[in-house]
Amino acid sequence: MRTLLRIPEERTSLPESSTHRIFGASILLSATRCLLSYIVLPILLPLLGLAKGVGPVISIPVGVLALTFDFLGIRRFWLADHHQKWMFSALYAVVGAMVFTLLVVDIVDLVS
Repeated sequence: MRTLLRIPEERTSLPESSTHRIFGASILLSATRCLLSYIVLPILLPLLGLAKGVGPVISIPVGVLALTFDFLGIRRFWLADHHQKWMFSALYAVVGAMVFTLLVVDIVDLVS
């Protein structure tokens, strides 16, 4: 896993507070992306009379940003050698898989 995340073998000591802060930010960003895709955009855009293709234009950049934060979060836990790095990595993987799936659906929706 350290090789996949490009983390040197020598251990570094990062403060757990910054690691938890990155975790919170990435989960919040992923949740925001889901709220936008499934609650805000499907309800607000038709009420405002906006075109159907606007939703993916907004949610694709948010999804890419969420995946970036997810990757950085996993890397941060491994850099800090956090005692629960495997558990947090699994959680990030599940959230990342959901966001990636939504991203692919948005790209297909935008293209078609």
